[in-house]
Amino acid sequence: MDNNELIYRNMRFSGAVSITLGILMLVIGIISGVLLLISGGKLMAGKSKVIF
Repeated sequence: MDNNELIYRNMRFSGAVSITLGILMLVIGIISGVLLLISGGKLMAGKSKVIF
């Protein structure tokens, strides 16, 4: 293997890892946003039950 092949393989691997991590972070962000909206909605719905 020559030097150019090693560089090409490293670039391909790092690109694949970057795409995978980007998709993973996108999914985690969407899931956490949905969970925050759900919990906020539950808090807003239950605020009439709170008596000071």
